[in-house]
Amino acid sequence: MNKILSWTSVILWLLLIFYFSHQPATESKRFSTEVTKSVVETAQIVAPEKEIDVGDLHHIVRKNAHFFLYFVLGVLVLNALRFSWRAGKGLLIGGAFLFCIFYALSDEFHQVFVPGRGAQLSDVFIDSAGAGVGIVLYVVTGIVKTKYSR
Repeated sequence: MNKILSWTSVILWLLLIFYFSHQPATESKRFSTEVTKSVVETAQIVAPEKEIDVGDLHHIVRKNAHFFLYFVLGVLVLNALRFSWRAGKGLLIGGAFLFCIFYALSDEFHQVFVPGRGAQLSDVFIDSAGAGVGIVLYVVTGIVKTKYSR
């Protein structure tokens, strides 16, 4: 059951990433601008004396979205591999990381065919960093959980 649920989670997350990547540039920009406006409005509630420009923050929000999506993907893939692949920890970690990198590469290639979008190698690096951090956090959490559950 854990194996099916974990791989279903991976597939659903891959579809979510594909959905975001398949949006034409105008739709993608409109959506990320709305998210950025929400972030600015929330920040202004917390720190009303700060003046924050949506345009300045927009690029950061977009790149953080890449990082977050692949952070979660790294966690989900490592978890799924853990339930279905009997290999050493190094192979599991490396397999999860390579899976995420290949998906990031394919995702950027896919965007070449979406109106107004294009492939950016820098996004693959951001995606890979997000996946790597997610995988490391998953491993560290497992070590801490094992250490303190005794």
